[in-house]
Amino acid sequence: MKKWIALPLLALLLLLAWIAAGPFMAIKAIREAIQAQDSAALSRHVDFPLLRQSLRAQVEDALARRAGAEVLDSPLGGLALGLANQAAGGMVDVIATPAGIGAILEGRGLLHRISGGGISKDDAYAHQAPPDPLRDARYRFESPSRFTATVHTADGAPVVFVLLRQGLDWKLADIRLPPATPAERSD
Repeated sequence: MKKWIALPLLALLLLLAWIAAGPFMAIKAIREAIQAQDSAALSRHVDFPLLRQSLRAQVEDALARRAGAEVLDSPLGGLALGLANQAAGGMVDVIATPAGIGAILEGRGLLHRISGGGISKDDAYAHQAPPDPLRDARYRFESPSRFTATVHTADGAPVVFVLLRQGLDWKLADIRLPPATPAERSD
C-alpha cells in the first residue's frame, strides 16, 4: 500500500523539480545558442509574437512620454507620433527575430550580427566569441509560470528578461527595457 502512495508522490516531486529547473535549462540553451550563433536553436526558446507585442508597447509608450502632452493634444503632433510609432514598430519587427534577439543578447548591433562581425583587438581576422549577457544576472521566480533574469546595463539601468512557462517548456517572452534615464526624464 505504501508503494502505491509513494509512486504518485515521487512522480509529483519529479514534475515539480522539472518545472523548477526549466527556466535555468532554457537560459542555458539560450546561452549555448548565442555562443554557437545558432538562430534556429535560439528561436526554439523565444516566443517571438509575445516578445514583439511587448517591445512594441514599450517603444510606443516611450515615444508618447517623450513627446509630451502638448504634442499629443495637437492634430499634427498626433499624426507625427503615429508615423513615429509605425517606424518604431518596423524596427521592433526587425529586432524581434532570431538574429535580432541574438544581437541584443550578445550586446552587438544587428548589422554586426548579420555580417558575422566580432573582430578581436589582437587579430583583425580572428572571430571573438560573443559575451554571456546573463553572466551576472539575478534570477527570480515571480510565479510558478513566470521567471525573470535581471541584468544591468553599463549605466546601471536594469534590463529584465522574462521567461514564461508554456506547458513544461519555458520561453523568453518579454524583455523589459530600462526606464528613461534621468536626463531623458527632465527633457
